[in-house]
Amino acid sequence: MPKAVVVRETGGPEVLEHAEVQARTPGDGELLVRTAAAGVNYIDTYQRSGAYRIPLPTTLGLEGAGEVVVSNSPDFAAGDEVAWMSVLGSYASEVVVPASAAVRVPAELDVELAAASLLQGVTAHYLVHSTYAVKEGDRVLVHAAAGGVGLLLTQWAKAKGAVVVATVSTDEKEALAREAGADQVLRYGDFASQIEKVDVVYDGVGRDTFDQSLASLKPRGLLALFGASSGAVPPVDPQRLNAAGSVFLTRPSTGAYLLDRAEFEWRAADLFGAIASGELNVRIGGRYELEEAAQAHTDLQSRKTTGKLLLLP
Repeated sequence: MPKAVVVRETGGPEVLEHAEVQARTPGDGELLVRTAAAGVNYIDTYQRSGAYRIPLPTTLGLEGAGEVVVSNSPDFAAGDEVAWMSVLGSYASEVVVPASAAVRVPAELDVELAAASLLQGVTAHYLVHSTYAVKEGDRVLVHAAAGGVGLLLTQWAKAKGAVVVATVSTDEKEALAREAGADQVLRYGDFASQIEKVDVVYDGVGRDTFDQSLASLKPRGLLALFGASSGAVPPVDPQRLNAAGSVFLTRPSTGAYLLDRAEFEWRAADLFGAIASGELNVRIGGRYELEEAAQAHTDLQSRKTTGKLLLLP
């Protein structure tokens, strides 16, 4: 029987149970995939804790990559290597994946890199290409710049000719942010007074950085609040945007930037191409056995990790 990480009740990492689960036969338009690696994301901790509600019991995890065992889709065949995202139940040795949520892994790309990059890479892609289309000469502020998304944002913004200011919490993370191309690296706190105003802030931290993020913007700048690792931002009086210089605030989500198959394939192809060419370097910060999912969550939430964490069934 396949193995999976099951959540039966919300709580801390200790509620993650490594267990045998009933195999499911793929239906029309679905693939049965033998998982090579599953990605660990911050949203998984929200779902586990109950901050984001999901039906229970369930298998956790939203992305991974592996080999197609059975295909009920004309677009894929048994033996294809695929990556997928936004498929609940991905912390498992076998996953039934809708073909609409899968993309082929190019032959020149390692399957672990595909698993490590798709969800965070698509996020970074829409943030720098669509939420705010970074251009040469822009000033960009990236929070948590040594994390999975932060490292990709920093590299992509630099590739587009931007000046990148980064925030991190440790010397080790500062070194990683600078390696990714950050021009200025600061600790959290009163960072707004230490930088020249920026065109866009990419903020996945939330509550702890929000006020300083607003204060860092140029007039008509944009704050892209794409996560809340420190907690949810309290309700905001729109007059604060006026006082900050008629700035813009958006809360982007992946679904709104993957409106059809063509958009998904465009972003995934751009991402995988940039990794294969060396334009983007994907840092895998930790590899864990499937039964070590609780430790992976603990490490992720401690903010001690860098890059991407993977579970290896």
